[in-house]
Amino acid sequence: MTVEALVRRDRVLAGSGLAGLALLAWLYLFRMERMSMLDVPAAMAMPGDRGAGRFLLTVLMWAVMMVAMMVPAASPMILTFATINRRAAAGTAAVPTAVFLAGYLVIWSAFSLAAAALQAALQAAALLAPATLTVTPLVGGALLIAAGLYQLTPLKYACLARCQSPLAFILGEWREGARGAFVMGLRHGAFCVGCCWALMALLFVAGVMNLLWVATIAAFVLVEKLVPRARAVSWSAGAVFLGWGGWMLLRAL
Repeated sequence: MTVEALVRRDRVLAGSGLAGLALLAWLYLFRMERMSMLDVPAAMAMPGDRGAGRFLLTVLMWAVMMVAMMVPAASPMILTFATINRRAAAGTAAVPTAVFLAGYLVIWSAFSLAAAALQAALQAAALLAPATLTVTPLVGGALLIAAGLYQLTPLKYACLARCQSPLAFILGEWREGARGAFVMGLRHGAFCVGCCWALMALLFVAGVMNLLWVATIAAFVLVEKLVPRARAVSWSAGAVFLGWGGWMLLRAL
């Protein structure tokens, strides 16, 4: 089999795997939302229980949600890795693309742990409605303003720029072997978190399990990474968040 044929095969396998992983994550979220709407006792989605088991379920929920939201946006980068990785192998066994993906997901799993801890803290402080998982208007307004300001910062754009150009990232960060692929995945995940953490915090504004809101943020993340004028998109969103947050704060006060 020629190198180009192997490249095509690897891209098809990687693309199919990513699509399947994202689909499974979304199906899990739909199931959780349905359970919560049916008011199943001790619904896995949202708990008042503060036990370790309940906290771990919350971490799992956030981790699955990050897979559903971020794997589609990371697909161009992962497919680019699969292509360059196969060509660099030069006929030898290539490092599985799953190793790069694993590094990427480790970072988002760490973010999920932090998000679950924040959720628990908000619940303990009675700032998060148990039924809807939305924060109080005052906290929601503050989160929107914080996200709006972050959208305007150089750090936001620096992280976004590293996510926008898969070829430049892979070539600039290239490391040999499975360990190198894992580290590359970690670094890409870190830049993604740097780019999107404030957007993910907005899940608390309209409801952590509001799947329409989840899908809206996921779509915005994808657009931000794909459009040529990403800075204009980020700044426009920042202005919207600032206006929305200010309106919420005025109403709350």
